[in-house]
Amino acid sequence: MAWTLKQVAQWCGGAVRQEFEDTAVTGFVYDSREVTPGVLFAALPGAQTDGHSYVEQAVDAGAAAVMVMKPQRDDLPQIVVEDTETAMGEVAAAYRRHVDPKVVGITGSVGKTTTKEMTAAVLETSFRTAKSRGNLNSNIGLPFAVMEMPEDTEIAVLEMGMNHFGEMARLSAIARPNISVVTNIGTAHIEYLGSRDGILQAKMEILQGMTKNDCLVLCGDEPLLWNLREQDDKHKKYYFGVENPQCDVVAQDVRQMDGGMSFRVVGMGHQFEIFIPVEGIHAVYDAMAALTVGILCGVKAERMQLALSHFRNTGMRQEITEHAGMTIIADCYNAGPESMEAELNVLGDYKTDGRRIAVLGDMLELGNRSWAEHYRIGRIAAKKADLIFAYGT
Repeated sequence: MAWTLKQVAQWCGGAVRQEFEDTAVTGFVYDSREVTPGVLFAALPGAQTDGHSYVEQAVDAGAAAVMVMKPQRDDLPQIVVEDTETAMGEVAAAYRRHVDPKVVGITGSVGKTTTKEMTAAVLETSFRTAKSRGNLNSNIGLPFAVMEMPEDTEIAVLEMGMNHFGEMARLSAIARPNISVVTNIGTAHIEYLGSRDGILQAKMEILQGMTKNDCLVLCGDEPLLWNLREQDDKHKKYYFGVENPQCDVVAQDVRQMDGGMSFRVVGMGHQFEIFIPVEGIHAVYDAMAALTVGILCGVKAERMQLALSHFRNTGMRQEITEHAGMTIIADCYNAGPESMEAELNVLGDYKTDGRRIAVLGDMLELGNRSWAEHYRIGRIAAKKADLIFAYGT
């Protein structure tokens, strides 16, 4: 697909000189290292570096045009805007309206990326499905994830993250999810949001981009989410869970097996067995969220069974490898107390005749909860591991 600079400028209210209006771009990037011939490079301001410093590097790499806040040399095709981050959000919102897929938005304190990957795996058995690449889930990343959708996309699965009030509302206005999944309410980013109730409030800003006929998929084992069932009667709510038998879709007979987890899915007129090649009860919750979305979208049980039985997660998320007689479990993205506890449980349950070693880094953005949470995780690690290596302050 291709857009002209005139079209892009109209979407975001930017200015483009007449001689460059018909210049075509075939995609959008904000990292000059990802430039390929024909794309538009958006120069984003940042705390550490300013994208405007990389304009020439992007052009040398083949960028057909740039989006900037500071006008560049006259011979360079460019769109000038007041704020590039805001402008790219407006472009993404316009493109989402143009493609008009069903959108599944996925948020939560932990498990967003795995749930996104599992949901996409389930849906792509039956629909032309697009998904966020990696963890493009922020004010910057989400617009570019939207604009990477092919024009024939039927369903898009978008990861949506935030750490301040107001950010989820902005993401929701761009993505306009038809199905919003909230995996859990933990303590990640509590430094900025004050409490778990504050985290819930910030997550539920996702409703602001939804219409009356859209629905929520929520974890019914989380009391803060379960208590929402009597609120907000504009949106239908579907609950998944393991411990709460009142959920719409329940995982029963959960068993840890060699190389993964097995369980039976019961609810909404369905009953079928599932095996996922991922260890830990947290992975069952991620799969249940994906399966509930699949049921709502009409995916057949046998297709979901096959998709999840072959599931492979993205890099550095419970990536298990063998090296020199050691089994290495790499789970190395943005640790929080809930994800750290989940992986320590995997370590403790892992079958081995040798020692269990935990290599742990800092958990950030916990505010005044930081000391207590590091202490709590340390006590868990001491029960699960024979050796602990701790890195960070």
